[in-house]
Amino acid sequence: MIPLILYDIPSKLEGNHWSPNTVKPRFVLGYKGLPFQVEWVEYPDIAPRMKEIGARINNLGRGVEMYTLPVLSDPNTNALITDSWEIAEYLEKTYPEKLIFSNKSRGLIRVFDTAIFDILQPSIPFHFLRTSQILNERSREYFITTKAAQMRRKFSEFSPEGPKRDEHWAIIKRAMETLKEWYDKEEGKWLMGDIFSYADIITAQRLFWFKRILHDDEWEKIASWHDGRWGKLLADVDKECNRV
Repeated sequence: MIPLILYDIPSKLEGNHWSPNTVKPRFVLGYKGLPFQVEWVEYPDIAPRMKEIGARINNLGRGVEMYTLPVLSDPNTNALITDSWEIAEYLEKTYPEKLIFSNKSRGLIRVFDTAIFDILQPSIPFHFLRTSQILNERSREYFITTKAAQMRRKFSEFSPEGPKRDEHWAIIKRAMETLKEWYDKEEGKWLMGDIFSYADIITAQRLFWFKRILHDDEWEKIASWHDGRWGKLLADVDKECNRV
């Protein structure tokens, strides 16, 4: 089998990868045991590189279209897929030996994905701030400029220490409380009880992002909530997806 190609965004961190969006196909590829290689693309180079390979522009809603990562190239089928959700669907259909959408759960997991996004979205300025601190310089400058324009405020105003930062932490805490309630509905370590699914990858990709971009003490705080549940869940997903 020819290795698939995942287009990802580098950073200053050991191991390079950090993005919550591109780690989702990494988890799926690992879970399904599919070989892949990575092509690193800095933020300013995403649009020209994706145009060069013929990738589809991504519709982000509200009339916003732009080239984004992840993009996955499968030389075994000549497929070129944009967007982490569409990549997951493609891998499930093309390589169905180990399912991530079992029991016709795709629609419900899509709702779960949207719900988690909506709960955490108000805290996104804090995550953007921390993300900017781990990027390489070219990407950092591009990221700060584009996110400030997107949010229509100065980047320095995203999550300053004080009440605004406290508010962002409160949102994160509420989100994790909600996740705990949902996970507690079934016995077993996964959202669907004993059945691992893409829902657990969605949870893990947020935890992975926190672990990679936050300061060590900040991540340790989240990982320790609910008797260490979230640090353990990320480790369990890593193991399930053959990432350890």
